[in-house]
Amino acid sequence: MPSFDAVSEVDHHELANAIDQANREIGARYDFKGSNAKIELSGNQLTLEAESEFQIKQMTPILNEKLSKRSIDVGCLEFADIIEMNKRARQGVLVREGLDKDVARKAVKQLKDTKLKVQAAIQGEQVRVTGKKRDDLQQVMQLLREANLGIPLQFNNFRD
Repeated sequence: MPSFDAVSEVDHHELANAIDQANREIGARYDFKGSNAKIELSGNQLTLEAESEFQIKQMTPILNEKLSKRSIDVGCLEFADIIEMNKRARQGVLVREGLDKDVARKAVKQLKDTKLKVQAAIQGEQVRVTGKKRDDLQQVMQLLREANLGIPLQFNNFRD
């Protein structure tokens, strides 16, 4: 019976490469000279650090551009407030991965409302969808892409 998994994952190697490229561009730009502005990665948490809130706001599009060039959906980023103290500004950015229970339930409910002959089951941080026909599964993929779940989805482990 054909099946696939709907997941939300980030390639950590590509994430590290995108941050490295963003740091290089920030270091080379004239408006950041001598400001010691940088982006740091630790686990699933990014920290944007610069001299002022204005510079942090200038760093955000650079980061988004580098991530999108590396095929990482910027919808997985959750920006915190900018904190200024001691002539430095910091902003935390959370890289969200996995489908939390609310999003998974919402996806399963949407699939059941479509009346397609598929079964959806929540398995940890992913949703497994099974059906008799490959066409039904492809329709489900299209529905999930169009549904605004607030987190980017990838489809993997497609089996026939």
